Amino acid sequence: MSSPTSSGSTATLLISCPDQRGLVAKIANFIYSNGGNIVHADQHTDFTAELFLTRIEWQLAGFNLPRDLIAPAFNAIAQPLHANWQLHFSDDLPRIAIWVSRQDHCLYDLLWRQRAGELAMEIPLIMSNHPHLQPIAEQFGIDYHHIPITPDTKAEQEAQQLALLKQYRIDLVVLAKYMQVLSANFVEQFPQVINIHHSFLPAFAGANPYQRAFERGVKIIGATAHYVTQDLDEGPIIEQDVVRVSHRDQVADLIRKGKDLERMVLARAVRYHLQNRVLVYGNRTVVFA
Repeated sequence: MSSPTSSGSTATLLISCPDQRGLVAKIANFIYSNGGNIVHADQHTDFTAELFLTRIEWQLAGFNLPRDLIAPAFNAIAQPLHANWQLHFSDDLPRIAIWVSRQDHCLYDLLWRQRAGELAMEIPLIMSNHPHLQPIAEQFGIDYHHIPITPDTKAEQEAQQLALLKQYRIDLVVLAKYMQVLSANFVEQFPQVINIHHSFLPAFAGANPYQRAFERGVKIIGATAHYVTQDLDEGPIIEQDVVRVSHRDQVADLIRKGKDLERMVLARAVRYHLQNRVLVYGNRTVVFA
């Protein structure tokens, strides 16, 4: 099948609804009857939840409906199915804010991949609770905002952060080693946040996972990218990976190996999100990778 790059702009529907007969035919017929050519289609049925989930992508070239009419036209089909759905266009570049603290490895990786064309996104804003990484933002020509966080000022500072996200028209926040816990109020107001956690969740949630993994004598360590919820490190998981370690490895070795994993896992998770391949239901995800 063609890729969006080779076939021009595409539209993608992400759909979840109660499972029933004929769903694939109804959705595909909507595209076919309007002159669309499907380039990717994938589906999954969660029999426990009795839920049908699908991702379907088609070329916009030759499609009979103008973009502004696709959503209302499909909604007429979706409502009787009791479907939750999203419509995305491949040439709409999401605007991403990267949040960091002191560590720069995930930040550099995302910036490099974006500049190399691997991640289709705009990065107008980098935000941090420390000033240390501002030279990196200046090097890449990106605005940098230093907002220190203390327990006494957290609510006030998060209000500033939310205002900046609105000012920069941010679609997604990526916590690239941002070592602060977002409040429930923040997540409620801006739920589109991806975090990278330096362990294979649900093991070693919270702080200092490499030290705790070393003390436990684990034989593998991991990294987990997940959506942020009000419960610390318990949001829907997008991507994970692991690497083997041994009794010869010290904490510094675990950290070194873990940083490589963190970069790769976060980049894959962000890519899946940008390509509209992730469907969240409950506290789980289907990733149509």
